[in-house]
Amino acid sequence: MEYICGFTFAPFCGAGVLNSASAKESLKQMQERTGADFVIFAPNGVQKNAHSEEICYTSEATMTDEELVEMIAYAKELGLRVALKPTANCADGTWRAFISFFDYDVVCEAKWSNWFPSYTAFQLHYAKIAEKTGCEIFIAGCEMVMTEHREKEWRKLISDIKEVYHGLVSYNTDKYQEEHVTWWDAVDVISSSGYYPIHDWENQLDRIERVVKKYQKPFFFAEAGCMSVKDSNLVPNNWEVRGDVDLQGQRDWYEAMFEACEKRDWLKGMAFWSWNPKLPTREQALLMGDYEIYQKPAEQVVKEHFSQLTKSR
Repeated sequence: MEYICGFTFAPFCGAGVLNSASAKESLKQMQERTGADFVIFAPNGVQKNAHSEEICYTSEATMTDEELVEMIAYAKELGLRVALKPTANCADGTWRAFISFFDYDVVCEAKWSNWFPSYTAFQLHYAKIAEKTGCEIFIAGCEMVMTEHREKEWRKLISDIKEVYHGLVSYNTDKYQEEHVTWWDAVDVISSSGYYPIHDWENQLDRIERVVKKYQKPFFFAEAGCMSVKDSNLVPNNWEVRGDVDLQGQRDWYEAMFEACEKRDWLKGMAFWSWNPKLPTREQALLMGDYEIYQKPAEQVVKEHFSQLTKSR
Protein backbone atom coordinates (compact mmCIF):
# COMPACT_ATOMS: atom_id res chain seq x y z
CA MET A 1 0.00 0.00 0.00
CA GLU A 2 1.37 3.40 -1.02
CA TYR A 3 1.95 5.92 1.77
CA ILE A 4 -0.99 8.25 2.46
CA CYS A 5 -0.51 12.00 2.91
CA GLY A 6 -4.06 13.21 3.14
CA PHE A 7 -7.00 15.12 4.57
CA THR A 8 -10.69 14.55 5.04
CA PHE A 9 -12.39 17.17 2.89
CA ALA A 10 -15.75 18.80 3.75
CA PRO A 11 -16.87 15.97 6.07
CA PHE A 12 -20.62 15.37 6.37
CA CYS A 13 -21.45 18.35 4.14
CA GLY A 14 -24.99 18.81 2.90
CA ALA A 15 -26.32 18.85 -0.63
CA GLY A 16 -24.88 21.55 -2.87
CA VAL A 17 -21.65 22.19 -0.98
CA LEU A 18 -19.36 20.19 -3.27
CA ASN A 19 -20.97 21.76 -6.34
CA SER A 20 -19.63 25.20 -5.46
CA ALA A 21 -16.66 26.82 -7.15
CA SER A 22 -15.26 27.61 -3.71
CA ALA A 23 -15.17 23.88 -2.84
CA LYS A 24 -13.14 23.02 -5.92
CA GLU A 25 -10.77 25.92 -5.28
CA SER A 26 -10.43 24.82 -1.64
CA LEU A 27 -9.54 21.27 -2.68
CA LYS A 28 -6.87 22.64 -5.02
CA GLN A 29 -5.54 24.86 -2.21
CA MET A 30 -5.45 21.84 0.10
CA GLN A 31 -3.17 20.01 -2.30
CA GLU A 32 -0.94 23.00 -3.06
CA ARG A 33 -0.59 24.32 0.49
CA THR A 34 -0.03 20.99 2.27
CA GLY A 35 1.52 18.67 -0.30
CA ALA A 36 -1.33 16.20 0.22
CA ASP A 37 -1.73 13.44 -2.35
CA PHE A 38 -4.82 11.79 -0.87
CA VAL A 39 -8.33 12.91 0.07
CA ILE A 40 -11.16 11.28 2.00
CA PHE A 41 -14.76 12.19 1.26
CA ALA A 42 -17.20 11.30 4.05
CA PRO A 43 -20.86 11.16 2.94
CA ASN A 44 -23.29 11.70 5.80
CA GLY A 45 -25.79 9.02 6.84
CA VAL A 46 -28.27 10.33 9.39
CA GLN A 47 -30.30 8.47 12.00
CA LYS A 48 -32.52 10.27 14.50
CA ASN A 49 -30.64 9.12 17.59
CA ALA A 50 -28.31 6.39 18.84
CA HIS A 51 -31.13 3.86 19.00
CA SER A 52 -32.83 4.49 15.66
CA GLU A 53 -32.89 1.67 13.15
CA GLU A 54 -33.02 3.65 9.91
CA ILE A 55 -30.16 5.56 8.27
CA CYS A 56 -31.07 8.23 5.70
CA TYR A 57 -28.58 9.35 3.06
CA THR A 58 -30.94 10.96 0.52
CA SER A 59 -31.93 14.18 2.31
CA GLU A 60 -30.49 17.70 2.03
CA ALA A 61 -28.18 16.76 4.91
CA THR A 62 -26.11 14.59 2.55
CA MET A 63 -24.11 15.48 -0.56
CA THR A 64 -25.80 14.28 -3.73
CA ASP A 65 -24.38 11.36 -5.66
CA GLU A 66 -23.89 13.59 -8.70
CA GLU A 67 -21.78 16.18 -6.92
CA LEU A 68 -19.78 13.48 -5.14
CA VAL A 69 -18.97 11.75 -8.42
CA GLU A 70 -18.01 15.08 -9.98
CA MET A 71 -15.77 15.97 -7.03
CA ILE A 72 -14.04 12.60 -7.12
CA ALA A 73 -13.33 13.17 -10.81
CA TYR A 74 -11.91 16.62 -10.04
CA ALA A 75 -9.74 15.22 -7.24
CA LYS A 76 -8.31 12.69 -9.65
CA GLU A 77 -7.67 15.44 -12.22
CA LEU A 78 -5.54 17.09 -9.55
CA GLY A 79 -3.63 13.83 -9.09
CA LEU A 80 -5.14 12.97 -5.71
CA ARG A 81 -5.93 9.43 -4.66
CA VAL A 82 -9.39 9.10 -3.13
CA ALA A 83 -11.12 7.20 -0.35
CA LEU A 84 -14.82 7.15 0.44
CA LYS A 85 -15.84 6.89 4.09
CA PRO A 86 -19.64 6.91 4.45
CA THR A 87 -20.29 7.74 8.09
CA ALA A 88 -23.39 7.33 10.23
CA ASN A 89 -24.25 10.27 12.49
CA CYS A 90 -27.08 11.03 14.91
CA ALA A 91 -29.36 13.98 14.16
CA ASP A 92 -29.67 14.77 17.87
CA GLY A 93 -25.91 15.29 18.21
CA THR A 94 -25.11 12.01 20.01
CA TRP A 95 -21.67 10.78 19.00
CA ARG A 96 -21.89 7.78 16.66
CA ALA A 97 -19.77 5.68 19.02
CA PHE A 98 -22.89 5.32 21.20
CA ILE A 99 -25.09 3.76 18.50
CA SER A 100 -26.23 0.50 20.07
CA PHE A 101 -29.11 -1.84 20.82
CA PHE A 102 -29.90 -4.75 23.13
CA ASP A 103 -27.73 -7.72 22.25
CA TYR A 104 -30.83 -9.89 22.04
CA ASP A 105 -33.95 -8.84 20.17
CA VAL A 106 -36.72 -7.55 22.42
CA VAL A 107 -40.29 -7.03 21.25
CA CYS A 108 -41.12 -3.34 20.75
CA GLU A 109 -37.46 -2.29 21.10
CA ALA A 110 -35.06 -1.24 18.35
CA LYS A 111 -32.99 -4.15 17.06
CA TRP A 112 -29.56 -4.90 15.61
CA SER A 113 -31.38 -7.12 13.11
CA ASN A 114 -33.05 -4.03 11.65
CA TRP A 115 -30.19 -1.56 11.99
CA PHE A 116 -27.48 -3.61 10.27
CA PRO A 117 -29.48 -4.06 7.03
CA SER A 118 -30.01 -0.30 6.92
CA TYR A 119 -26.32 0.34 7.61
CA THR A 120 -25.38 -2.24 4.95
CA ALA A 121 -27.59 -0.55 2.34
CA PHE A 122 -25.94 2.78 3.20
CA GLN A 123 -22.45 1.33 2.84
CA LEU A 124 -23.17 -0.59 -0.36
CA HIS A 125 -24.65 2.49 -2.02
CA TYR A 126 -21.32 4.28 -1.66
CA ALA A 127 -19.22 1.18 -2.30
CA LYS A 128 -20.79 1.04 -5.75
CA ILE A 129 -19.89 4.69 -6.31
CA ALA A 130 -16.33 3.98 -5.13
CA GLU A 131 -16.10 1.14 -7.64
CA LYS A 132 -17.52 3.21 -10.49
CA THR A 133 -15.21 6.15 -9.85
CA GLY A 134 -12.05 4.16 -9.18
CA CYS A 135 -11.52 5.15 -5.55
CA GLU A 136 -8.38 3.61 -4.09
CA ILE A 137 -9.83 2.81 -0.66
CA PHE A 138 -13.30 2.28 0.77
CA ILE A 139 -13.63 2.83 4.54
CA ALA A 140 -16.71 1.07 5.89
CA GLY A 141 -17.57 3.56 8.61
CA CYS A 142 -15.98 5.43 11.46
CA GLU A 143 -15.75 5.11 15.25
CA MET A 144 -18.75 2.80 15.61
CA VAL A 145 -17.40 1.61 18.94
CA MET A 146 -20.52 0.05 20.45
CA THR A 147 -21.29 -1.87 17.25
CA GLU A 148 -17.86 -3.44 16.86
CA HIS A 149 -18.52 -6.43 19.10
CA ARG A 150 -21.11 -7.62 16.57
CA GLU A 151 -18.43 -9.57 14.75
CA LYS A 152 -20.73 -11.71 12.63
CA GLU A 153 -22.57 -8.70 11.22
CA TRP A 154 -19.38 -6.78 10.50
CA ARG A 155 -17.81 -9.73 8.71
CA LYS A 156 -20.93 -10.09 6.57
CA LEU A 157 -20.89 -6.36 5.79
CA ILE A 158 -17.24 -6.42 4.70
CA SER A 159 -17.92 -9.48 2.55
CA ASP A 160 -20.91 -7.75 0.94
CA ILE A 161 -18.83 -4.65 0.21
CA LYS A 162 -16.17 -6.76 -1.49
CA GLU A 163 -18.83 -8.16 -3.80
CA VAL A 164 -19.38 -4.71 -5.34
CA TYR A 165 -16.08 -2.89 -4.69
CA HIS A 166 -12.70 -4.34 -5.68
CA GLY A 167 -10.24 -1.87 -4.18
CA LEU A 168 -8.80 -1.88 -0.67
CA VAL A 169 -11.39 -2.07 2.12
CA SER A 170 -10.75 -0.59 5.56
CA TYR A 171 -12.64 0.39 8.70
CA ASN A 172 -11.83 3.40 10.91
CA THR A 173 -12.02 2.42 14.58
CA ASP A 174 -11.76 5.02 17.33
CA LYS A 175 -8.61 5.98 19.25
CA TYR A 176 -7.62 3.44 21.93
CA GLN A 177 -9.84 0.76 20.32
CA GLU A 178 -7.38 -0.80 17.87
CA GLU A 179 -6.80 -4.02 19.86
CA HIS A 180 -10.50 -4.52 20.62
CA VAL A 181 -11.67 -5.14 17.04
CA THR A 182 -11.65 -8.91 16.53
CA TRP A 183 -12.31 -8.97 12.78
CA TRP A 184 -9.34 -7.06 11.36
CA ASP A 185 -8.49 -10.13 9.29
CA ALA A 186 -11.61 -9.40 7.20
CA VAL A 187 -10.36 -6.00 5.95
CA ASP A 188 -7.39 -5.15 3.74
CA VAL A 189 -6.23 -2.15 5.74
CA ILE A 190 -6.52 -1.35 9.45
CA SER A 191 -7.23 2.29 10.29
CA SER A 192 -8.04 4.32 13.37
CA SER A 193 -8.45 7.85 14.67
CA GLY A 194 -5.08 9.16 15.85
CA TYR A 195 -6.07 11.73 18.43
CA TYR A 196 -3.34 10.96 20.96
CA PRO A 197 -1.79 13.29 23.55
CA ILE A 198 1.32 15.14 22.42
CA HIS A 199 3.63 13.34 24.87
CA ASP A 200 2.11 9.86 24.49
CA TRP A 201 2.75 9.01 20.85
CA GLU A 202 5.49 6.43 21.41
CA ASN A 203 3.41 4.55 23.96
CA GLN A 204 0.34 4.46 21.74
CA LEU A 205 2.28 3.48 18.63
CA ASP A 206 3.90 0.60 20.53
CA ARG A 207 0.42 -0.62 21.41
CA ILE A 208 -0.91 -0.27 17.85
CA GLU A 209 2.18 -1.98 16.45
CA ARG A 210 1.27 -5.15 18.33
CA VAL A 211 -2.12 -5.18 16.57
CA VAL A 212 -0.56 -4.58 13.16
CA LYS A 213 1.94 -7.41 13.66
CA LYS A 214 -0.77 -9.77 14.85
CA TYR A 215 -2.94 -9.27 11.76
CA GLN A 216 -0.17 -8.53 9.24
CA LYS A 217 -2.17 -5.75 7.60
CA PRO A 218 -1.20 -2.24 6.47
CA PHE A 219 -2.20 0.53 8.88
CA PHE A 220 -2.90 4.26 8.59
CA PHE A 221 -4.62 6.96 10.60
CA ALA A 222 -7.86 7.68 8.75
CA GLU A 223 -8.31 10.64 11.09
CA ALA A 224 -5.90 12.65 13.21
CA GLY A 225 -5.64 16.22 14.37
CA CYS A 226 -5.48 18.76 17.16
CA MET A 227 -7.38 22.00 17.69
CA SER A 228 -5.64 25.37 17.92
CA VAL A 229 -6.92 25.83 21.47
CA LYS A 230 -4.92 25.89 24.69
CA ASP A 231 -4.48 22.34 26.10
CA SER A 232 -6.08 20.63 23.08
CA ASN A 233 -2.74 18.94 22.41
CA LEU A 234 -3.13 17.14 25.76
CA VAL A 235 -6.57 15.74 24.84
CA PRO A 236 -6.87 16.18 21.06
CA ASN A 237 -9.82 13.78 20.88
CA ASN A 238 -11.97 16.17 22.94
CA TRP A 239 -13.59 18.61 20.52
CA GLU A 240 -15.35 20.32 23.42
CA VAL A 241 -12.15 21.88 24.82
CA ARG A 242 -12.59 25.65 25.01
CA GLY A 243 -10.06 28.37 25.77
CA ASP A 244 -7.62 30.79 24.20
CA VAL A 245 -6.42 30.21 20.67
CA ASP A 246 -3.05 28.42 20.79
CA LEU A 247 -1.48 28.22 17.35
CA GLN A 248 1.89 27.09 18.71
CA GLY A 249 0.33 24.28 20.73
CA GLN A 250 -1.38 22.96 17.61
CA ARG A 251 1.87 23.22 15.64
CA ASP A 252 3.79 21.38 18.36
CA TRP A 253 1.27 18.52 18.29
CA TYR A 254 1.67 18.02 14.54
CA GLU A 255 5.45 18.07 14.85
CA ALA A 256 5.33 15.48 17.63
CA MET A 257 3.01 13.22 15.65
CA PHE A 258 5.20 13.28 12.55
CA GLU A 259 8.36 12.72 14.58
CA ALA A 260 6.90 9.61 16.19
CA CYS A 261 5.07 8.19 13.16
CA GLU A 262 7.91 8.54 10.68
CA LYS A 263 10.03 6.15 12.75
CA ARG A 264 7.51 3.32 12.24
CA ASP A 265 7.92 1.56 8.92
CA TRP A 266 4.61 -0.29 9.33
CA LEU A 267 2.63 2.97 9.51
CA LYS A 268 1.43 3.86 6.01
CA GLY A 269 0.30 7.42 6.52
CA MET A 270 -2.42 9.66 7.83
CA ALA A 271 -5.39 11.74 6.71
CA PHE A 272 -5.85 14.79 8.91
CA TRP A 273 -9.15 16.16 10.16
CA SER A 274 -10.12 18.26 8.29
CA TRP A 275 -10.17 20.76 5.40
CA ASN A 276 -13.11 23.14 4.89
CA PRO A 277 -14.84 23.52 1.51
CA LYS A 278 -14.93 27.31 1.95
CA LEU A 279 -11.74 28.92 3.18
CA PRO A 280 -11.65 31.87 5.56
CA THR A 281 -9.39 34.89 5.24
CA ARG A 282 -5.98 34.66 6.88
CA GLU A 283 -7.14 37.02 9.62
CA GLN A 284 -10.19 34.86 10.32
CA ALA A 285 -8.19 31.63 10.25
CA LEU A 286 -5.71 32.81 12.86
CA LEU A 287 -8.56 33.49 15.29
CA MET A 288 -10.23 30.10 14.86
CA GLY A 289 -9.72 27.56 17.64
CA ASP A 290 -10.64 24.53 15.58
CA TYR A 291 -9.05 21.49 13.91
CA GLU A 292 -8.40 23.37 10.67
CA ILE A 293 -4.77 24.21 9.90
CA TYR A 294 -5.29 26.53 6.92
CA GLN A 295 -3.02 29.60 7.27
CA LYS A 296 -1.88 28.44 10.73
CA PRO A 297 1.70 27.46 11.70
CA ALA A 298 0.70 23.77 11.71
CA GLU A 299 0.04 24.00 7.97
CA GLN A 300 3.74 24.60 7.28
CA VAL A 301 4.68 21.59 9.43
CA VAL A 302 2.36 19.39 7.38
CA LYS A 303 3.68 20.80 4.10
CA GLU A 304 7.29 20.13 5.08
CA HIS A 305 6.65 16.55 6.16
CA PHE A 306 4.22 15.62 3.39
CA SER A 307 6.65 17.00 0.80
CA GLN A 308 9.49 14.91 2.20
CA LEU A 309 7.34 11.80 2.47
CA THR A 310 6.11 12.02 -1.12
CA LYS A 311 9.66 12.64 -2.38
CA SER A 312 11.02 9.61 -0.53
CA ARG A 313 8.58 7.17 -2.13
